[in-house]
Amino acid sequence: MGKKAPLVIFVYNRVDLTRKMLDAINKNTIANKTDVFIYSDGPKNEKDKQMVSEVRICIHKFSTQNNFKSVKIIESDYNKGLAKSIIEGVTEIIRANNRIIVLEDDLLAADNFLEFMNDCLDFYEKNDKIWSIGGMSFELPAISTYHNDVYACYRGQSCGWATWRDRWDKVDWEVSDYKKFIKDKKRKKQFKRGGEDMVEALKMQMEGKTDSWAIRWCYQESKEDMLTILPVKSLIKNIGWDGRGTHSDVDRFHAKLSEERFEYKLRDVEV
Repeated sequence: MGKKAPLVIFVYNRVDLTRKMLDAINKNTIANKTDVFIYSDGPKNEKDKQMVSEVRICIHKFSTQNNFKSVKIIESDYNKGLAKSIIEGVTEIIRANNRIIVLEDDLLAADNFLEFMNDCLDFYEKNDKIWSIGGMSFELPAISTYHNDVYACYRGQSCGWATWRDRWDKVDWEVSDYKKFIKDKKRKKQFKRGGEDMVEALKMQMEGKTDSWAIRWCYQESKEDMLTILPVKSLIKNIGWDGRGTHSDVDRFHAKLSEERFEYKLRDVEV
């Protein structure tokens, strides 16, 4: 098709994971056609200053030695936190490009991850039931006998994902109808189609106990009654389940990269 979607990467203070993530994505088949934007959040405290500095040395070195069309680094002078960093960064890039692919510092991508994301962005753009594209597949028994290469899911993803501006611009980040929602059994049941934890996760966000952009993203997806497209074989492996990152102490999905290259054929899914 036409121009490839820009890749936006968010990093913070884990230089070992950042280096592995960059090494993997640099091997992607269409890297030379892809513009990259790396957002580096500022340190929370004195303890984090050195670690953030090490990450910035790493990404600046990468910006001079890579396979991509271009690499731009955006550094914050202060700590925004993961949610604000992603919301502001994605908004800035998607409004200039109308579509986007997003990675965080703890995600290893298969060599055709960008190819798959761009193909899906082209294929599903006009489908008004599709909210986003995810790169990580869930370990579900039914998938082993599923006859298609992609399937639709009620839960949006934060582990390697893509979407379009018209979807992103729909999100009410304040969740201004939360009080009405939490009293509505029908709407809560609908939201739980994406997982029994969804309502509780949104509740924690609204009570200030967590700071998650993703649960608000998923909530809007449910309100719009839309779906996320996922590959039957995961194109992303999360290597950050070590307690150092935000929301990264439990490996809930156990996704593994396929040892063989995932050759896929896109088609409309049953929704």
